[in-house]
Amino acid sequence: MENISIHHLQHFITEDLFLLKEEMGLEQEMKEPVLKYIPKPTVKPEIPEEKAIVAAIKAEPIQVRGNFEKGILILHEEESLKPEVMDMLVKMINAVGHSMNEVGLLASGSLESRTMEDFKNLNAHTVLKFGRIKHPVNSILTNLYEVYSEDETEYISADALSVIAEDKNLKKKLWTALQVLFNISK
Repeated sequence: MENISIHHLQHFITEDLFLLKEEMGLEQEMKEPVLKYIPKPTVKPEIPEEKAIVAAIKAEPIQVRGNFEKGILILHEEESLKPEVMDMLVKMINAVGHSMNEVGLLASGSLESRTMEDFKNLNAHTVLKFGRIKHPVNSILTNLYEVYSEDETEYISADALSVIAEDKNLKKKLWTALQVLFNISK
């Protein structure tokens, strides 16, 4: 281990330290070890590298799959979408007058360590949330299959895409909600 001062060690060691007399470079001839108390620091000074690392992490935007041209964000619970589920999603987006070029896809796992501020920085105007998302956006109170507006963003929450793909009644509920959201006459 390289020589590190106590000043630097305080960032890694959070407990109080006790040094034996032998470890302090004093004579080892003593019969009983003498301990020296070194209190842990009360104020943690900032390390410039640490601040730069935190800033770099915050600066990296959330990566969305797709062009996301119209600010329509599809959040889905599944890590990856099966071909039949993706086919249903493409048909659904086309039915409301949009194409997959205009939307962005984001799996729940991509949001796990991100803040609500990171999410809002995506600047999504429409959020279609499918299933349980591991992020504070999941706490936005919406009834399933109903349009909810907050600030300048509209939300629809629904069951997971894989569940909807297998249930005709849920597909109908989703279609009804999408008609309201995208102002499509029946």
